[in-house]
Amino acid sequence: MACVLVSSHFLASMAPGIAKTLVALVPVPAMIGMAWAVVQQLRSLDEMVRRIQLEALGLAFVATALLTFSYGFLETAGFPRLSMFMVWSLMGPLWALGTFIGVRRYR
Repeated sequence: MACVLVSSHFLASMAPGIAKTLVALVPVPAMIGMAWAVVQQLRSLDEMVRRIQLEALGLAFVATALLTFSYGFLETAGFPRLSMFMVWSLMGPLWALGTFIGVRRYR
């Protein structure tokens, strides 16, 4: 989170160029670390919880794909363009919803 805040703070006042591009990418190593931690956590789960998470991630992936592609088609019809950051704002809650459904299903 700190990487994003620092990067965003400096980006606002920088001129376009390689330095701005590099500052924009400052949060990426932290994101890679977070992704690695999530994968390690998934590997440590027992079979049932791993199955629930796999189904939740599958639901999140498919639903996000359907929603983003649908909105992409709407953009060609004149709807406003949305940032790619919107993808996570869809996928995260859909993953949580999928986990909730999976937990209830396998009670």
